[in-house]
Amino acid sequence: MTIRTHGTPRSRRRIAAAAAALAAGLLLSACAGGASGGAGADAGAKPVDGGTLTFGRVASVTDFDLNQQITANNAFAIDKVFEPLVSFDKDGKLIPWLAEYTESDDGLKYVFTLRNGLKFSNGADVTPEDVVFSLERHITVGGPLPLSAPIASIAATGEREVTITLKSAYTPFLSELSNFSNGIMPKDFGGADEKAFFKAPIGTGPFAVKEWDPNGDLTFVKNEHYWQQGKPHVDSLVYKFIADDTQLRQQLAAGQIDAIDTVPAANATEVEQAGKTVLSNTPGWSTEQVFFNTQRKQFEDEHVRRAIAHALDREGITKATTFGTAEVANALLPPTIQYSANDPGVALDFDVEAAKKELAKSAYPKGFSTTLLIASGNSQRAQIAQIVQESLAKIGITVKIEQIDIAAFRERFFAYDYDFMLNSGQSDSPDPNGFITFQADPEGFSKSYWTHFTDDRVTKLMHAGRTQPNGDERKRTYAEIQQILADKAPYIPLFFPSNLKATTDRVHGFTVLPNGSVRFEEAWVDAK
Repeated sequence: MTIRTHGTPRSRRRIAAAAAALAAGLLLSACAGGASGGAGADAGAKPVDGGTLTFGRVASVTDFDLNQQITANNAFAIDKVFEPLVSFDKDGKLIPWLAEYTESDDGLKYVFTLRNGLKFSNGADVTPEDVVFSLERHITVGGPLPLSAPIASIAATGEREVTITLKSAYTPFLSELSNFSNGIMPKDFGGADEKAFFKAPIGTGPFAVKEWDPNGDLTFVKNEHYWQQGKPHVDSLVYKFIADDTQLRQQLAAGQIDAIDTVPAANATEVEQAGKTVLSNTPGWSTEQVFFNTQRKQFEDEHVRRAIAHALDREGITKATTFGTAEVANALLPPTIQYSANDPGVALDFDVEAAKKELAKSAYPKGFSTTLLIASGNSQRAQIAQIVQESLAKIGITVKIEQIDIAAFRERFFAYDYDFMLNSGQSDSPDPNGFITFQADPEGFSKSYWTHFTDDRVTKLMHAGRTQPNGDERKRTYAEIQQILADKAPYIPLFFPSNLKATTDRVHGFTVLPNGSVRFEEAWVDAK
């Protein structure tokens, strides 16, 4: 899912009146694109090289095949090993990464010039042939984040040059290319068997894999051939698997680990005010949502979905569960993404009487029973689920809440084995096309985010948005898409969460990207 040219983030609403002072402080740093402490507090400090940074994570890394993966547990390990030709900074702005590039006036030809002296972690030179192999392999595999641009050819056209020619103009191309799934690997897997290669992957990233337990911890070591001189600063980076978020915070507070990948909104104040921990609170590209499986008869009915949208108090849910760290969602795209239509009047209003009238128009005027699926171990979603259950009871819909572990949860919704669920949509690169495609393309990998929702108008507009140049026409296209989705409600955006992570006060240069990943090549740790 995805944004192109990064728009100016809109100022966030103060949500919890009781936490207004705290919210103001947090959201000020969020709107600036910085962190509370962390990277933003290190200006002028000279990095200390060496040592180990231990990062606590709630899920283990199970696979390094960059073309086959999408979940954050794998994606944000893959991007430490493999890097794309272009990337984006902490503000979501596209930037050259492994290569500088030029674009023809007609938008059909892109010439990429690899950085001089670019090497893989094993010391081998990166060649244009490696780039061609990597991108063509991705096109062949497809995967959850496919290279969908209408590519006519990818060719090595010089000693350090690769030329990509498109069949037709495709506005999100560079944004799409910045996905971690377009990382560069050695041609023919460096002579290794494909399966063996991804068990000991070789890329251009700041780190290389040293030890890896797919059911436990992962240890990276510094890439001695990294193209950014003097980086990474740490000698090793450990991803420590700690499934319980309470244990994450306890181990962080005790100094047993150096950073954690998630802080529940309910604990943000606790982490921020603790003496030796630093809260990182930055704006993101995600939307917390209720998703409907439209293959279920009840949720195939648009009136049922609209009734539920009217019955849910999004502002109340946001206030009760995010503690001033999120913004109420009025549309699908987060305000940090260009062409977000997050304005009052887009979403269906909270109105219980309107909900009852809408349900009366459906095939289930007296209500029905259904099951809400959520992943266990997430206290915020458990609380949201209870609010949803109580809210829908008022209009005659009986909801059973089913909590299962995260792996089983993913298997269930990937297989459309659910009625409705709580989950989040996450953009991976800076253009609205990616986010919209993942959530509204019935022919795409996710089949409209596993809702199987199909709307011919949305499909037509989605295709138009890919070819329109940035400007007013493209803005209108995405505004119309978001309005249709709000009206038909195949999913209900609830709020836009911040990226909440934390470090000890020994960690510096902790740079969080809007997709939720961390640039650990910038990070360093004070000596004890």
